[in-house]
Amino acid sequence: MYKIAFEFLKQFFSEAVLFKHGFNISPMYRRSVGKIISVSNNLHEVTVKIPLNYKNKNYVGAIFGGSMFSATDPIYMIQLMNILGDDYVVWDKAAEIKYKRPARENVFAKFTFSEDEINQIKEDVST
Repeated sequence: MYKIAFEFLKQFFSEAVLFKHGFNISPMYRRSVGKIISVSNNLHEVTVKIPLNYKNKNYVGAIFGGSMFSATDPIYMIQLMNILGDDYVVWDKAAEIKYKRPARENVFAKFTFSEDEINQIKEDVST
């Protein structure tokens, strides 16, 4: 359903605008409390804000690890799917987070792909 809507709306809006607002209005993503605050025009850079609030604060006043994970987990896969296009199948097989310390304030995550990384992915797939 989202892909069909995305394809239709690309006639009127840029992919970056659709990526940002599509995530931010999606009921599934909104429940993670994360919010996409910026997307580059080529989709190679996405910035997410995870605010500390009553919905994701744990017993000791920090953001639940699962809340951080759910706000960041779908970004890379969908970002890469949109960069590579329909000629490639992108599937998220595993993910891992190593937390450095408790998040007691708003958290920001930046997801970046360089042109070299995209070219390397395409080259690896072709071989």
